[in-house]
Amino acid sequence: MFILLIACGSIYLLLGSNEDAYILLGSVVIIMAMSFVQERKSERALEALRDLSSPRALVLRDDQQVRIAGQDVVNGDLLFLAEGDRVPADAVLVASQNMTIDESLLTGESVSVRKSASHEAMSEMVQPGGDDTPCVYSGTLVVQGSGKARVLATGEKTALGRIGKALYSLKSESSHLQKETSHAVKVVALWSIILVIILALWYGFTRDDWLNGILAGLTMAMSLLPAELPLILTIFLGLGAWRIAKKKVLTRQISAIEMLGAATVLCVDKTGTLTQNKMALAQIIANHEVHNFNPLTAENHNNTADTFAEKFHETLEFSMLSSHRDPFDAMEKAILHVGLDVLAGSEHLHNTWTLIEDYPLTPELLAMSRVWQSPDSADFVIAAKGAPEAIIDLCHLSDQQTYHINSYVNRAAEQGLRVLAIAKARFKKPDLPKLQHDFDFQFIGLIALADPLRPTAKAAITECLTAGIRVVMITGDYPATALSIAAQCGLDVQNGVLTGSQIDDLNEAQLLKRLQQVNVYCRVQPEQKLRLVMALKHGKEIVAMTGDGVNDAPALKAAHIGIAMGGRGTDVARESAALVLLNDDFSALVAAIRLGRRIVDNIRKAVVFVIAAHIPIAGMSMLPVMMGWPLILLPVHIVFFELMVDPTCSVVFEAEQEESNVMQRSPRLANAKIFDKKLLMRGLQQGVILLLILLAVYLLAQWVKLPAEQARALTFSAMIIGDIWLIFINRSWSLSLYHTLKLPNRALWWVVLCALLMLALALFLPFMNRLFHFEAPPIEYLVMMITAVSGILLLVASITTQSKQDKNL
Repeated sequence: MFILLIACGSIYLLLGSNEDAYILLGSVVIIMAMSFVQERKSERALEALRDLSSPRALVLRDDQQVRIAGQDVVNGDLLFLAEGDRVPADAVLVASQNMTIDESLLTGESVSVRKSASHEAMSEMVQPGGDDTPCVYSGTLVVQGSGKARVLATGEKTALGRIGKALYSLKSESSHLQKETSHAVKVVALWSIILVIILALWYGFTRDDWLNGILAGLTMAMSLLPAELPLILTIFLGLGAWRIAKKKVLTRQISAIEMLGAATVLCVDKTGTLTQNKMALAQIIANHEVHNFNPLTAENHNNTADTFAEKFHETLEFSMLSSHRDPFDAMEKAILHVGLDVLAGSEHLHNTWTLIEDYPLTPELLAMSRVWQSPDSADFVIAAKGAPEAIIDLCHLSDQQTYHINSYVNRAAEQGLRVLAIAKARFKKPDLPKLQHDFDFQFIGLIALADPLRPTAKAAITECLTAGIRVVMITGDYPATALSIAAQCGLDVQNGVLTGSQIDDLNEAQLLKRLQQVNVYCRVQPEQKLRLVMALKHGKEIVAMTGDGVNDAPALKAAHIGIAMGGRGTDVARESAALVLLNDDFSALVAAIRLGRRIVDNIRKAVVFVIAAHIPIAGMSMLPVMMGWPLILLPVHIVFFELMVDPTCSVVFEAEQEESNVMQRSPRLANAKIFDKKLLMRGLQQGVILLLILLAVYLLAQWVKLPAEQARALTFSAMIIGDIWLIFINRSWSLSLYHTLKLPNRALWWVVLCALLMLALALFLPFMNRLFHFEAPPIEYLVMMITAVSGILLLVASITTQSKQDKNL
């Protein structure tokens, strides 16, 4: 279209029609500005999101501790790590004190793992995820304790770097809409070239005016070339990205918006996606009774203070005493949060007590104890918490007592909960023992913690299932926990789980078969996540993948639609994804899917309008040349149509609300065309009807002996009035025209008003008359034309299927 406008403008300059030339050449600037503004919008939003700050590292250089940029760490450096530090490189601990690290970015596990120093030199790292290993990994977070570590690997040689390196082997794919639009434009452009050459030769030979023949051919090319299709994509997808951003979803790849409406499978990561990636107290078990907290309302426990029975107070009291007063660990934060709520104002809070000693967790005994001194007593009070088997050992319980406790532990574990046991002791001697075993502990009870569901997760998944989108969970967590979370979300778990090791044992055909049956996948490594996504794609599914960790990045990039969490998500996950949930709210994804379907529906409506509007333009450009009539449409009229009616009407269709059944119908088939036969026939039918109307108007104008300029003005006016009615007819394909008129759309009425105003100026303002080569027709003929065109199109709309519900938009 740029080339055609420049060519027509140049010919007008040669013909001496400077005003026409300036209009055509000026329109080039307008179209370029529109395209530039739209395509820059999404990238500017992304640039605002990125955090370019480099993490810092404390290292030993020249026998002094210095803080440097994480990227400047090299092999052999001695790192000093403390609570809250982000590990800058893969390293092995040479000294540690009560250290635990959050490795969920690499493993998907929300529970921190213990770390112990190695007394032997190590040259290779072991796999992340295990307790009591000496290895720490780049990108992980120290949540408790401190230590020193010798750097073994940096950059792409780290565990994090190897995952990132895998991204370079994956290429992004064009969307179906991009491919179809490209094909459609090429086909129409090829036929346009053929017809233009024929028309220009015909005009030149029959009228012996080759320059105007070329101008007529270029006018025909402008009327045929579907330049609106790329423009519609720019406007719809650009404004679609803006609308989705208002739902707190950032669009990094514009094509993903169209793909959302076709998604058939949603692969969901558990930790940080369905769950909040933080621990919450779920149960307290004491005196053979259970008190349940709702993890979903973990942030407001004070409502349960009145119903929290006294029999559970001691267990919660000593849970708090065995934790840090200002905890960094997620489980201790959860205990403190609940305790301060439900024990407020009671004697079970001990802010005046003094901490005397701390017995940390060790590989030999998975329990920790804290010794307190009360100002009102000479005795020491000891609070212990840890793994149930460790506390049972400390309390020297009988087999029968152990059996009963383990029954509660197993029951909680089956619900996906992490269980800790609580014990207490008193000590009167002045010198504290070296080992926790030397205290005379008494078992108090159990506490169970959960990584709670996001409050909106279940409703969001339900809406996805209603919309025909299959939801599967892919996580690195344990089977029991994964099944529990999946069941809470409303996923079908009847076929159990498939673990990462089982996936490795299956060939491609077997895996594809199992994928059709199982909805929960656990203990899955990054390469296995990628394999699952690729297998689903081979099964002709349109795959959306959500995630927040580094381990999700390859699968996010391989999926048709990668969706990263923006709040808790890692930089590499965000950079690999097509969409980013800025506030980590899973329900925003459902809103994005709804908008994605709406956008595709509205693109189809706009395409029908474009087809219907182009047919009469092309016909009224070709027929006068072939029939020997005066030219009816000139390039300036096409420019009016292109710059006023088509782009603006695209804005109208973009602003249309979704159809009422948008989230009740199944996704489009993976191989379904957006520009299908039904859509093309709908546009062809409307366009032919309007072309016949315009021919009738022009022939009647000739019959009543109107001058050529008046006949041209009357015919062009009929085309604009017809196009306005086509907008109303295509606003909804599931409602009648009467109900369509009542739908709110402010942009529509601005378009109608502007189009009619511009038409009135072109008809009655002398300066505009000259530009458009018009002469104002008699008012009575103008009124008769508007009435006839409106009446015929209203009659057509009432007898076609456009007033009936169309389930296959």
